[in-house]
Amino acid sequence: MSKDDFDLPGREPESIWTVSSLTQSVRGLLESEFRSIQVEGEISNFRRQASGHLYFTLKDEGAQLSAVQFRGDASRLGFSPEDGQQVVLSGDITVYAPRGQYQIRVRSMALKGEGQLQKRFEELKRKLDAEGLFDPALKKNIPVFPKRIGLVTSKTGAAIQDFLNVLGRRCPRLTVCSAHVRVQGGEASYEIAAALRALEKHGEVDVIVLTRGGGSLEDLWPFNEERVARAIDACSVPVISAVGHEIDFTIADFVADLRAPTPSAAAELVSTADEEWQSQLDQSGQILRKEVKNALSKRHLSLEKYQDHYLFHEPSRVIDQYSQRLDDFQSELSRRSEDWISAARTDLDHRAQVLAHYEPTAKLKIFTERMAQYAARLETLSPKSTLKRGYAIVYDQAGKTVRSIKSAENAKKVQVQVSDGAFEAEVQPKNDKK
Repeated sequence: MSKDDFDLPGREPESIWTVSSLTQSVRGLLESEFRSIQVEGEISNFRRQASGHLYFTLKDEGAQLSAVQFRGDASRLGFSPEDGQQVVLSGDITVYAPRGQYQIRVRSMALKGEGQLQKRFEELKRKLDAEGLFDPALKKNIPVFPKRIGLVTSKTGAAIQDFLNVLGRRCPRLTVCSAHVRVQGGEASYEIAAALRALEKHGEVDVIVLTRGGGSLEDLWPFNEERVARAIDACSVPVISAVGHEIDFTIADFVADLRAPTPSAAAELVSTADEEWQSQLDQSGQILRKEVKNALSKRHLSLEKYQDHYLFHEPSRVIDQYSQRLDDFQSELSRRSEDWISAARTDLDHRAQVLAHYEPTAKLKIFTERMAQYAARLETLSPKSTLKRGYAIVYDQAGKTVRSIKSAENAKKVQVQVSDGAFEAEVQPKNDKK
């Protein structure tokens, strides 16, 4: 077939396109014109390859469009696509050359209606964050040994079974007080907030776990409602949020005192297995025994060291030394008192003579009499004056002061010091009958 067979009247002959070149040209036009577009429709013929890539058809009443989402983008999906879902796709139009088929390469995908929900989510998140509801400093501590756990969830969902199974296996002694609520739908947020308030007021619980299984953003929306966030913030009991799967985040997660990625993880966070406590007790016991052994060893060494000290071998000699020093102090005090009194009297006499010589007035006479009174008082307080009043000081043969009958019994003779001298006396045995 010749080229002329395809020439149209009135047109210049053109070069013949190859299939590949035509496809590449069309591909270039489409990809440059339709980049970062959004398309909505219904998923059909969905399949997930072993490679992780997703292939499906997006259709509406009048047309259909092939779609592919590669593994890297598919791993960030927050839901599991399936036939019949209404979705909004974001991506680029391209051409799959081997089949000459144009398609959309999907960068992101959301269920229809989730775009507005996501916008509301971000707005509420910014608002509550600005008010300080997400402040880590305000988070309450989760008790290490809770006795009674409050559980807010659906009684028919898989979350309650997962939670109770893990809790029963790890720590069956814990008591669970369940508040069954709807976790999906328009009324769910009201029931969740009311359950939190009821458990706080009447449940006598140590910690509250708020949980449900995974789902789409629309399914999890009750946990993104402001009334639920306010109820968590106002609750005086610590709250753990375990909503959805590990990749799901809700407003409740940010406000709660602790977030658990799954219901099972929440059960692990509020309980410690018996074998773990036993292991910790064993370790603490070993450490305590080692510390006590070391402390006793140090005290034993100290005791051995002090046993060699002379104080423990000759205590009586130490006591005698201190008694002798006490006698020396007393004698020194007596001697110095006499010297002070004598010096004071001499000084007063001298001052009186000076004053009498230079100022023989009535005031001088009064001053002199007052000084004489002071001297008389000092004389009264002196040891010699005490002896003059009939008292005596008794010394044993070693020159030590006899302070008690027991001390006198050990001496046959003693020396008695009186005001005008000293004499010896013989010690007679004590007559207990008299």
